[in-house]
Amino acid sequence: MESTTDLAKNLYDASQILEPFELTTLESSQMPQIEPNAPVLRIIGKAPLSGHVPISGAKNSILALMAGTLLSSEGCRIRNVPNLADVQRMGDILETLGVKISRNGEVLDLDTSNLTTNSAPYELVSKMRASFFALGSLLARLGSARMPLPGGCAIGARPVELHVRGLQALGADVQIDHGVVQAYAKSRNGRLQGARIYLDYPSVGATETLMMAATLAEGETIIENAALEPEVTDLADLCMAMGAKIRGAGTNTIIIDGVEKLHFADFTAIPDRVEAATFMVAAAITRSTLSMSPVIPAHLTAAISKLQDIGVTVRQDSDNMITVIGGDRYRAVDIETLPYPGFPTDMQAQFMALLSICEGNGVVTETVFENRLQHVAELNRMGANIRLKNNVAVVTGVPQLSGAPVMATDLRASAALVIAGLAADGETTVMGLHHLDRGYDRIEEKLRNVGAKLYRTSEAVPV
Repeated sequence: MESTTDLAKNLYDASQILEPFELTTLESSQMPQIEPNAPVLRIIGKAPLSGHVPISGAKNSILALMAGTLLSSEGCRIRNVPNLADVQRMGDILETLGVKISRNGEVLDLDTSNLTTNSAPYELVSKMRASFFALGSLLARLGSARMPLPGGCAIGARPVELHVRGLQALGADVQIDHGVVQAYAKSRNGRLQGARIYLDYPSVGATETLMMAATLAEGETIIENAALEPEVTDLADLCMAMGAKIRGAGTNTIIIDGVEKLHFADFTAIPDRVEAATFMVAAAITRSTLSMSPVIPAHLTAAISKLQDIGVTVRQDSDNMITVIGGDRYRAVDIETLPYPGFPTDMQAQFMALLSICEGNGVVTETVFENRLQHVAELNRMGANIRLKNNVAVVTGVPQLSGAPVMATDLRASAALVIAGLAADGETTVMGLHHLDRGYDRIEEKLRNVGAKLYRTSEAVPV
């Protein structure tokens, strides 16, 4: 049987002689409509970059940490918190539950001592799927919880079945009625009960939800086939700082011995590995030299390996700093997204932008989300040569990208279009910046500080 990579290469070869065959090349002949006066990002490409980029706290970690603070009866202080739309939204949700939140720069103080409700409103939860993770911590702390289903997602389905089945294994009665998940602990004392849970898929969200729920359960909980992502370990570290007993976070088996209550903790979140890798690709695609810190190099192994295979030099200057040195010639590589420590789906779009100017043919296979290749059409608007069939994209390198008006379709796609614009000839206008603002703290400022020419404006955009 052919591998996915072999199949994609065969499709590519066939497309050279069969016209048009069944391999789809997406075109953006019509741009999606945007709201009048919505801000856009104008990028003048080909500016060399040089200098140092500070890396913010990890978005995907912060959101879980904020949900985790609900477990504490005293509250928590979280440091290294980026200024992001998603962080603000999670804060809004926690405040509806009775959490008092104050912020001073990158320090977030959360007083969780007086939760006033076990239910979050749909209008807030629907805006951000990560808010659903609060279900486990609410249920563990209060013995009951009501959480609206988070609804759709631009990059594909993210079913909550694993969360629900795991909570049921912990002794919760879980019902879904009219789009709302209602759960309560069935034991007389209102506490969840330790259990052995096997996850059919190493879901980060399910691992985090169940680990949080188990911290206050009676007895021992074992989560098998758990997610290995660094953000899971960061959440476990916070819970342990608050008094939880957790072993094995970062491995596929996590063991939690439940405790009666958790206390206050002062905790610093890990740096954002996806933001760091995004700036690494920005240095590579502009053939520039950039250093960045703080980073945890071990979290970037997959991205570093692919960059080196492409022909980019990556140097580790210290325990928390790396330097990326762009090259003159790049060769195409194949990429398949996988759960950590495999290549992260959150870096697929950015690397596709880089592959678009590499010599040869690269095959990108998206295995995590079924709808995370919408940026292909926008990169093709900029002169890329990408052919798409289902979840496999064949990228044929071109000598040069050209600036064009493009629309961001999700968070990481927006970063890919910004990166492509930095390397393109002429001006690129990126629309849909609400996606970008969800996950990148001061990205324009950070890029301008290293030489990029870009600015945000609300002027009308010619299409």
